[in-house]
Amino acid sequence: MPTRRAFIVRAAAAAVAVPLGASACTAGTGAGGGGAGGGGDTLVFGKTDGGTTFVRNYNMFGPATQKSPNGELIYEPLVRIDYSDGGKVKPWLAESMEFDESGTTLTMKLRGDVKFSDGKPMTADDVVFSLGIPLKDPTFNTGGTTYDRVSKKDASTVTVHWPSPAFSEVGQLASPQLPVVPKHIWEGKNLKRWTNPDPVGTGPFTLTRFAPQQVTLGARTDYWGGRFALKTFKIIPTGVDSVKAQLLRDDVEWALVAWNGAEQEYVAKNPEHHLYQKYATGGAYSLFFNAARAPFDNVHLRRALAMTLPREDIVTTLQRPGTEAGPTGLVDEIYADLILPEYRGKVQKVDAGGARKELALSGFEVRGGKLVKDGRSHAPTLSFNQDFGWDPYANIMVRSWEKHLGIKVKSVGAPGANLFDQQQTGDFDLTISTTGGAGVAGIYSALSSRAYRPLGEKAAANIGRWKDGATDAAIGRLLGTQDPAVTTSAGHELQRIVAEQVPYSPIYNSYWFMAINAANWSGWPSPENFSYVPFPGLGPDTTLTLLKLKQATK
Repeated sequence: MPTRRAFIVRAAAAAVAVPLGASACTAGTGAGGGGAGGGGDTLVFGKTDGGTTFVRNYNMFGPATQKSPNGELIYEPLVRIDYSDGGKVKPWLAESMEFDESGTTLTMKLRGDVKFSDGKPMTADDVVFSLGIPLKDPTFNTGGTTYDRVSKKDASTVTVHWPSPAFSEVGQLASPQLPVVPKHIWEGKNLKRWTNPDPVGTGPFTLTRFAPQQVTLGARTDYWGGRFALKTFKIIPTGVDSVKAQLLRDDVEWALVAWNGAEQEYVAKNPEHHLYQKYATGGAYSLFFNAARAPFDNVHLRRALAMTLPREDIVTTLQRPGTEAGPTGLVDEIYADLILPEYRGKVQKVDAGGARKELALSGFEVRGGKLVKDGRSHAPTLSFNQDFGWDPYANIMVRSWEKHLGIKVKSVGAPGANLFDQQQTGDFDLTISTTGGAGVAGIYSALSSRAYRPLGEKAAANIGRWKDGATDAAIGRLLGTQDPAVTTSAGHELQRIVAEQVPYSPIYNSYWFMAINAANWSGWPSPENFSYVPFPGLGPDTTLTLLKLKQATK
């Protein structure tokens, strides 16, 4: 496995992937007795980002925002994103892939050894059917795909066509919202209502038991990728605080949790078995402006609000010191060589004086905390995910805007599923969401007007409704060639657009934080030496992690 020290920051201080104060819930041990996790041939995953109970809905394409946990272990994509190799896209269910010279048509040769869990082989018909679902109805395009047609070349070959060059858009085929599903089961179903309670996929696991407080998956013995040492994978709902105790009690073996002080409170208590790891995702948590409606269509107002984001206070409160995001939204650990020198390593501090100048240039006055211009007044709101306990985080921002600009912004928390729907339909003023993707193109292509949808219609990617000719031109150059000089130049222009035009403003860099109890299972990757991220949510990476695990010797 390659060594990627420059790609990873060692886990010494807690930071980003699971936000502060996600409400704790009592899920029980989920392990059925003493010893680490399930013991024997079972591994227990404590899911901290799925609420307090699970919903049985394995319709990966359906518009419902609440889905069953870890469906990516049942359904698989055609490709994977290799975060150990600069976010490159590599084949998964596809055996190979090649663009034509124009960059508009991708030919994929499919693996010949893949079977669905009901024993039927995966064919080109299944792939064409699956990739065609988002084309039939935009409500099924939850992964933000941009291709316009898919066709079968032969029984094991598929072509995907884009209306314009898409060399850098293959990463969308790695989305868990775009899996390959069996046509013989899914065809004819009402995908807006069907919940697919008994899923059949190409993935390494099958559903053996479903309960609101525990989902049990069984490892397939006929999986194309190989055999597993473990037989059962249990998923229990829990919270950030609860899972820490469960890990220490040996009731949970794997969890996504940002844990400030983990080195002392967890690792030091059992250095051989207690692992705490941090992997950069390449993206950031950002403040998004709804640019499709006033007053956030005003660049000077966006700048004023961005310049008074107290990022240092936020990451301190969230117990993620040193993770303040730079102005481009590109993380230095991954993209240092591509980031413009003036933005590389830059920490954005509050600039109250500069912000007041931008506010004056905006033409808005502040009266009674409201923004007033041309006889109209605006009382902005900030939407955030209350499931993640972001109230302290949002309140820091609100207080800063009132202190430095006099603007009173109301923070409005919403459950994650509701917030996601609000963001997609544009029902917000200001909101907090993530930016990320496969490479620079994956991060910035969400700003393309191709992903623009009018207010009220669901936008899978461009939630801020950004529409700008210069942005589209730069994205076009970025996607339209494989020439490094051209893609670098286009990437630099997009960095300046994000930093200066502020379609969104990065707040803090995002990381995956893994807490692992390795008492029962060995073979976990490490940040110093990995070729897949042990994040239970990345589909192929999760599969590769579990395939390599062996029962630990006692």
